Amino acid sequence: MRPTRPSCGRNDLFRDRLDAIINLKHPLVKLSRVMDWARFDEAFGGFYRPVGRPAKPTRLMVGLHYLKHVYDLPDEETVERWVENPYWQYFCGFEFFQTEMPSDASTMTRWRKRIGPQGLSEMLKVSVEAALDTGTKPSSLERITVYATVQPKAIAYLTDGRLYLKAILSLVRRARRLGIDLRQSHTRLAKAAAVRVGRYANARQFRRMRRELEKLRTYLGCVYRDLSRKISGNVDIESRLARLLGLVERQLVQKPKDKDKLYSLHAPEVVCISKGKARTPYEFGAKVGIATTNREGLVLASVAFTTNPYDGHTLERTVSQAVETGGIEPDRIYVDKGFRGHDYKGSATVFIAGQKRGLTRTIRRELKRRSAIEATIGHMKTDGRLDRNHLLGHDGDAANALLVAAAHNLRLILKVIALWRAYILAIINTANAKAAKSDTWSTPTKLANSNA
Repeated sequence: MRPTRPSCGRNDLFRDRLDAIINLKHPLVKLSRVMDWARFDEAFGGFYRPVGRPAKPTRLMVGLHYLKHVYDLPDEETVERWVENPYWQYFCGFEFFQTEMPSDASTMTRWRKRIGPQGLSEMLKVSVEAALDTGTKPSSLERITVYATVQPKAIAYLTDGRLYLKAILSLVRRARRLGIDLRQSHTRLAKAAAVRVGRYANARQFRRMRRELEKLRTYLGCVYRDLSRKISGNVDIESRLARLLGLVERQLVQKPKDKDKLYSLHAPEVVCISKGKARTPYEFGAKVGIATTNREGLVLASVAFTTNPYDGHTLERTVSQAVETGGIEPDRIYVDKGFRGHDYKGSATVFIAGQKRGLTRTIRRELKRRSAIEATIGHMKTDGRLDRNHLLGHDGDAANALLVAAAHNLRLILKVIALWRAYILAIINTANAKAAKSDTWSTPTKLANSNA
């Protein structure tokens, strides 16, 4: 069914109201009043059926995902902290202090799958609108900076020996669960061969290492063919093992330097991306196009790509999402040298780093500020969850990128609110100090006049 609203309960007279026990000038309280929560009910209403058990309140689920990515927490810890923090409960739309968890952590996973990346893009739009309501000028959306980075996946360090061993263990485990008797499992021999692969690689004895890898590949082929023969003709079991057998077959036929190589069984969508960094020459995950405002660093777009395209060929999709999010067509786009030969065909002018001709003083200053997007992405990786994506599949890559971008915008808004509060408090304290100082100086004068 459609989501319900947070219930107040029957014994509200004997419960603590949140607005009576919290500081209403807290940045999180002010942020909750700026955001357009009713928009989510309209946007997500079509994802629910008219029958069944009522779903969790939309504001609760949206607020939990905002808080999860603002404070860089997993689902389980987000739900646990929500019970302890009255400010989080007020942010999610509750009027009275709650002593029980609002939902299980798995509810957040199912909600993300239900809404999908197209629905989660609405959360990014609302964060941009909240920034516009708290002081960001609409003209800032006309000058944007675009950059391409990598969103690493939560997978182990990739080696062929480990991948072969994991495939063998997965096939044997599934065969035992289905009651299929294999001729030989090869698990003991495969584990010993995988250990020798690591030792020979560490000793730089690559000929011996390749020989052990070939043994592992042979073991995997034996288990794969044996299992395929024994389930042949059983449509039910073949459909249940189709995905795993397809990945194993893809692994058996691939070469060490194939372009579309399989790097992980549980995350086959992972691609290898070379970034040219000394500390990490290769990163494994998904390429993400980021667009921010040139002035404030407000994130307007965060697009996860399913393949490993050239950076210049990500510009069109990234800019189109920025226009959809902000509602304003950009006038100037600033990119680095990796975007030469880009695919953008809009009306905006694209300025590439290192360009010398046709630049005014303002454009030169804004082009110099283009490098600030790297610090923004650094904050999205260290303060957010862009450095290690735990969500599954291509939809998980897109959803994580959008939620990280929305949370970064909220962190910027919270900092602005906190700075304004500190500025006002400093003015008030300075005025009080001056008043107290003038009173101390005027008191002796009044006493002297009264004695005279």
